[in-house]
Amino acid sequence: MDTAAPTTNVTMDEITALAKRRGFIFQSSEIYGGIGGFFDYGPLGAILKRNVKDAWWHEIVELRDDVVAFDAAIVMHPDTWVASGHVAAFHDKLVDCRHCKHRFRADHLKNLEKCPDCGMMGSLTEPRNFNLMLKTSVGPMEDSAALAYLRPETAQGIFVNFKNIYQSARKKPPFGIAQIGKSFRNEITPGNFTYRMREFEQAELEYFVPHDGKDMEVYQSWVEARKKWYSDYGIKPDRLRFYELKPEERPHYALAGTDVEYLFPWGWGELESIAHRGTYDLDAHIKLSGKDLTFFDEATKQKYVPILIESSAGVDRTTLTMLVDAFDKEKVVDENGKESLRTVLRFHPKIAPVQVGIFPLARNKPELVEKAQLIERGLRPHFRTQYDEGNVGQLYRRQDEIGTPFCLMVDYQTIADQTITVRHRDSMKQDRIAVAQLAAYLAERLTY
Repeated sequence: MDTAAPTTNVTMDEITALAKRRGFIFQSSEIYGGIGGFFDYGPLGAILKRNVKDAWWHEIVELRDDVVAFDAAIVMHPDTWVASGHVAAFHDKLVDCRHCKHRFRADHLKNLEKCPDCGMMGSLTEPRNFNLMLKTSVGPMEDSAALAYLRPETAQGIFVNFKNIYQSARKKPPFGIAQIGKSFRNEITPGNFTYRMREFEQAELEYFVPHDGKDMEVYQSWVEARKKWYSDYGIKPDRLRFYELKPEERPHYALAGTDVEYLFPWGWGELESIAHRGTYDLDAHIKLSGKDLTFFDEATKQKYVPILIESSAGVDRTTLTMLVDAFDKEKVVDENGKESLRTVLRFHPKIAPVQVGIFPLARNKPELVEKAQLIERGLRPHFRTQYDEGNVGQLYRRQDEIGTPFCLMVDYQTIADQTITVRHRDSMKQDRIAVAQLAAYLAERLTY
């Protein structure tokens, strides 16, 4: 695979600093020193992530009549993971350094002769299997009979419920089942901020098709649909690629596979996998459970196991992508000729946590404060708004750094003639708009 040098104009240090400073993402349990592979989403990050999920859900479920919603439990019967292959095969190769006690994934090391951290030669242990599933227990006794796992993926809940879903939803192939939910993997070396975590969220579509010879066509249509989704939300095309897996890179049962990858500051990283999985998953559960998960076609009076086309996207990785892709720095010159560096997040309007910032020219003028608050309350039902007050330059800089597309400034002219200054994030251009026309003006520019 291509290992082109990154062309992003931001470092991960800049992203993590901005994320904490502006309330996007915090290290989990930070006051106790943190815990590796776990992160908390702050006031703006929670909204950003919610917007990413809503954008996926709107496109995959709400705009289609052939996809239904689902939400499976996180803890499932442990035999689920036997059937899926996770108990036997969901491993990474683990090595430890006997000198510094650091732990590594064997496939992340260039060689096994020298520790990459302390430099000690011959200090690494032989690679050994490490199962990535997080164990828990169900019931009052912590013994082997109570063993369960936190799910490492959301898809299996869909497979074991396939018959329940298609019968109750009155669907027949081709149709899909979609869900967004938490998954857990005990990663040996979590890292790159929220890219590789131990607790993460997935957005998965399982699309079931009949044996009519059109399965590869359906697979390709989902590849194209996902390309359009990333494009629609403004991801820079030169930082995104759809990598078609070679036969030797795919699981033995997969007839096709495409990895969606983004060019992060450290290099290319996978965001989503689109795969033609054949009948492997349902077959595995039929075999172990002994239950009938076939589809019965009333029209032909035939039973069959549908072919599966899967789209599995990482919500946290996609959210991080939106954050990195939106980041920009540019030189600006003020009216006095002073040059400075402006940091701005150029979020798509539908993704931006705050769409409209509203503030008064002066915080100590009650008539301006009251007018600004009144305008904000009027816009709040229609847009994601934020009222703020303080130094005008600092207010604009703060809104630029959280990616707000439009800022409204209430000044004395607003009181006199009911017009208001609208500042555009990307161009910094300012328009003077009648307050009565604000909602329509903003709707036209925020809902495309």
